[in-house]
Amino acid sequence: MTDIDILVTGGTVVTMDAGDTIIKDGAVAIIKDAIADIGPAGGFRDRRVARTIDANGGIIMPGLINTHTHASMTCFRGLADDLDLATWLNDHIFPAEARLTHEMVYAGAMLACAEMILSGTTCFKDMYLFEDAVAQAVHDSGMRGVVGEVLYDFPSPNYGPIEQGFAYTEDLILKWRDHPRVTIAVEPHSPYLCAPELLLRSARLSDRYNIPLVIHVSETEDEVAQMKTRYNRTPVAHLADIGVLSPRLVACHCVVLSGQDIDLLKAHDVKVSHNPESNMKLASGIAPVPELINAGVCVGLGTDGCTSNNNLDMFAEMDTAAKIHKVSRMDPTVMDARTVLRMATIEAAKVLGLGNITGSLEKGKRADLIVIDTNKPHLTPMYNVYSHLVYAVGGGDVAASVINGRVVMEDRRPTGLDLEKIISEVNRCTGCA
Repeated sequence: MTDIDILVTGGTVVTMDAGDTIIKDGAVAIIKDAIADIGPAGGFRDRRVARTIDANGGIIMPGLINTHTHASMTCFRGLADDLDLATWLNDHIFPAEARLTHEMVYAGAMLACAEMILSGTTCFKDMYLFEDAVAQAVHDSGMRGVVGEVLYDFPSPNYGPIEQGFAYTEDLILKWRDHPRVTIAVEPHSPYLCAPELLLRSARLSDRYNIPLVIHVSETEDEVAQMKTRYNRTPVAHLADIGVLSPRLVACHCVVLSGQDIDLLKAHDVKVSHNPESNMKLASGIAPVPELINAGVCVGLGTDGCTSNNNLDMFAEMDTAAKIHKVSRMDPTVMDARTVLRMATIEAAKVLGLGNITGSLEKGKRADLIVIDTNKPHLTPMYNVYSHLVYAVGGGDVAASVINGRVVMEDRRPTGLDLEKIISEVNRCTGCA
């Protein structure tokens, strides 16, 4: 009988734990779905192991966590580029989404899961339509996901009127509540597309089931101006005034914030999802992330959807996140590599309410990890592992991935996905075959 189900060994283990423990020539032992032990590789030589993954001198680290995306927007990748947010959303994205079906959302979500697995992401938070299809894709692909149906004042292509949207959301909660890798969230779109009553009802539903509440907040100057005209306050102040801010709230974007807004986010322990590449592409602005972090706000990193970013590569997102804040402040010390890496791992897990089960390599946590192949010209030599992971590693350097104790990729080959079929299905659904 074996002692260890999977031993990932022979690499530098970057734990991202509270002490930033790094173990050169280390190993991670997995039993069932959890990390059973971590330590020097030599300490496991006499253990009986069912399966070994050799890192070959590379990096063993937590899987990356994408705190905000719209997975099935892979179906619309490149559809409407080089436009401002209002034009992009109202004239192109909403009309395209009106034609969505459960089948199309599932196909797009499976494509997104394949892309994320291949680029080192093991967990993502999704907001979109037909989210039961996305939850099913999470189940089928082996990913970990926090998913929720977008709610807004106007009728949805999925559920119709908002009353049915709440019923759909509660059905999702009940259907998936015992799943080991699927978490359901309540997800009103934004303060400017949701009446106060809708936002309050969403908050109460989140409170009842103790699950995340996710919302786009202060993404553009126009949005903030619109909210000031309508309510005489900023989006954050509006959410505070009606009683929606809470530790369960994930505020996505937060590009346009006042000092008072930051104070409110900290006071209510609101979590923030930073999406720099999407904010750059739509010219929405640069979120005050250094100020948020300095204030003690928990900030995670996300890609947003493939129509406002065009890929789901969290390594590329880390590189951008570090550099955009340096140049915007003309300060090369801002957003150092370690800080940014934490935003894509343990801080991201905390944003999604999953910090106790994933985001770092620690005994007892779920076994969500990746292996980076560093035996490559662009990764040689390596003086600082954090620097490499943020500024040099790309999604294509991920050699293996384990999620919830299951090997989902090894030697760059996904183990449970038919990539040819997934690509073919998306091309068929979108008419791009």
